Amino acid sequence: MSRRTKIGSVKSNFAMNFILTISSILFPLITFPYASRILLADGTGKVAFATSIATYFTMLGMLGVPTYGIRACAQAREDKERLSRTVQELLVINAIMMSISLSIYILAINVIPKLSDNRELFILNSVVLILNVVGCDWLYKGLEQYNYITKQSLLFKIMAIILMFILVNDRADYVNYAAVTIIASVGSYFLNFIRLREFISIQPWKSLNIKKHLKPTLTFFMMTVATTIYTSLDSVMLGFMLDDKTVGLYNAAMNLKNVLVSLVTSLGVVLLPRLSVYIKQNKTEEFKALTEKALNFVIFSSIPLTLFFIIFAEQAIYFLSGETFSGAIVPLKISMPTLIFIGMSNLFGIQMLVPMNKEYIVVKSVIAGAVINLILNCLLIPIYGANGAAIGTLVAEFIVTLYQGYYLKNLLLKQIPHLQLPKFIVAAVVGIFFVSLVAEKMQIMSYFLQLLLFSLMYAVLYVCLLALLKEKNITYLVALLKNNGFSDRRRL
Repeated sequence: MSRRTKIGSVKSNFAMNFILTISSILFPLITFPYASRILLADGTGKVAFATSIATYFTMLGMLGVPTYGIRACAQAREDKERLSRTVQELLVINAIMMSISLSIYILAINVIPKLSDNRELFILNSVVLILNVVGCDWLYKGLEQYNYITKQSLLFKIMAIILMFILVNDRADYVNYAAVTIIASVGSYFLNFIRLREFISIQPWKSLNIKKHLKPTLTFFMMTVATTIYTSLDSVMLGFMLDDKTVGLYNAAMNLKNVLVSLVTSLGVVLLPRLSVYIKQNKTEEFKALTEKALNFVIFSSIPLTLFFIIFAEQAIYFLSGETFSGAIVPLKISMPTLIFIGMSNLFGIQMLVPMNKEYIVVKSVIAGAVINLILNCLLIPIYGANGAAIGTLVAEFIVTLYQGYYLKNLLLKQIPHLQLPKFIVAAVVGIFFVSLVAEKMQIMSYFLQLLLFSLMYAVLYVCLLALLKEKNITYLVALLKNNGFSDRRRL
């Protein structure tokens, strides 16, 4: 393999993806508070509704390739000819399907009144469909090119932030806001396409075998459909059943939750190609060890984040969106436990079952979650609005996690004795109890300062409690720091 396609270690990939995740957290923390105060719930709701609709058509055009492509490219990356054929075959499938999807999308914009009322906004979102095809993000993840992915993403996020302050200055600038978010999310995909020739060579058409990918991509497509239904359906149903303002309130809560989800799942993102290789090479012990570490990370990060943002939901919403978004506080509190469930299901499904070629189980689980979410939305949204949508998503995520966990029970039962779950729960609960007591006594006017002070206090207390409980990962880290310290003194 050439120098340019050198595969980084899991630690290196995690470090780069963690930087990428932090940038994904900072971007909405910078842009959404600014945009929400200018566009208000109505303007941000319009953008969220259009984005949700475009997501469905993007999903149809991609046909499951974003996940399947990572595995396929990871397994073919040692053979450039095989990799080149695989990439071209998947590009052909994407191009055909996205042409169909784009045609239906344009027809829908012109036929459905709810969409044609904001035609300019929906036409702008068609760029997302096109860039998802040419971007081949799955190839770069399959080759574990996280250094490149992170640098490009940072570049376009910085560009988007600058454009945000230039172009979004009035309530009528919601289309500009949509354009900026598109640049931040998929702008780098254009450069991805230009760089393809560094990794693949053009193969003769007669050597391509499109048919062999149809069954697995359809399986992943079904999984994506079901997942997208219960992740984007809430905003769509709220938009059709209620109004843009309700969508905007709900979107404010979900934006924060999704930022936290990206933090919890940051390790899992880099594991799929590596775990796929372990399965292919029958490295069972390495597979088990890596998934055990990932499971500990999910538990370690998701439990304290869930508790903190349930207690400090009001401060988080008011800081991010302003006091006019008070209707987003309860939906945020209701949805926060999904942080734990999504972290688990992401690991169980995408990082464990998919490399094991058991994606059909993932499909069944997300279909079950989608059906439950649809039913609960129909029942609860007319009565409870955004709160009802949050309840539907919470139950759906729990069902998905439970379903996948059941099929992995033999593996998980072996890992449970090595997990530190009781210690994480005790440290998180005791820590948030003391921090909430301190918060009640202190009078701080700034929502930002409240979040900053109490989150730092909670983080320090949480880690110290884990150290007192002798949680093995914290104990190992402390020992490592001590050894490095002694080593430095000896050198001096």
